[in-house]
Amino acid sequence: MKPSAHTIKTSCALASVLFAMPAICDEGQASTEFSAEVGLGAEYDSNVTIDELDASSSESDYSLNMDVELQLDHQFNDTANVVATYNFSQSNYDQFSFLDRQTHLLGLDLGTSFRKINSGLSLYYINARLDGSDFLKYYRASPYLSGFLAKKWFARGAYVYSDKTIEQNQRRDAQSHAGELDFYYFRRGLRSYFNFGYKYKDEDAIEDRFDYAANNIKARYVHRFDAFGDVLKTEFSWRYEHRDYSSVTPSIGEERDDKRHRWQVDIEYPVLGSGAIAVYAGYADYDSNYPRSDYDQEVVGTRLSYSW
Repeated sequence: MKPSAHTIKTSCALASVLFAMPAICDEGQASTEFSAEVGLGAEYDSNVTIDELDASSSESDYSLNMDVELQLDHQFNDTANVVATYNFSQSNYDQFSFLDRQTHLLGLDLGTSFRKINSGLSLYYINARLDGSDFLKYYRASPYLSGFLAKKWFARGAYVYSDKTIEQNQRRDAQSHAGELDFYYFRRGLRSYFNFGYKYKDEDAIEDRFDYAANNIKARYVHRFDAFGDVLKTEFSWRYEHRDYSSVTPSIGEERDDKRHRWQVDIEYPVLGSGAIAVYAGYADYDSNYPRSDYDQEVVGTRLSYSW
């Protein structure tokens, strides 16, 4: 059965929420659209860390951040499209310059829809560098299904396979398998909605003491309202992760157990036509019996972006 015009428009709106990609809604026509965004910002971090190495400095610093995203979206027909993405980001610290980080991301999302079900496959490759040297290589593949459960309820489920390599400590190289499920409740369409999610992840590293199983929970609320003649976007989010390591960590003589809470508030307001200015603040509480991973962290930042 051919999708209705309402279904096509709704799917396009959801694409902007789920994948941050431009929507192409010309029914029955093949089309290609290019988009780009550049951003420049500054951030204060109360505890500069390298999460992948369980390294925290217990020292604060400021960073200057820059990012560029290029995206090509080709709509084959009413039911199939492909989105290719390249993202570049750079963070330069004031004092911890040896932790300056550069990240390249290549992404490909193949999507199709049949009646009320959307399906697809997303592929990502990430290459990150620290202080100009190779640091992290990360591959990710994820087939997914999504669709409306009711008028205001939308769900998305996915399986995720990932493979990571860490140059500074190859004992941490790992493969992981994960299942994730997200629910969206559109209280007032895209102006006001909730997102609840759960993810289970099993990571198998080269060295047994880095193997763990993790339960992740998240809750987000996005609300847009009129302010000063335009639309102000606010987002409140909470994320919780419980990592249960399966082998004894020698330095503590027992199996490691991590509980991580993260809260964040984001505010974004349009400026300069196609631009936006964002302000965000976050707090993280990492509770662990492994001292290097037991800390808290506050982050405050701002970002000016322009898209076309």
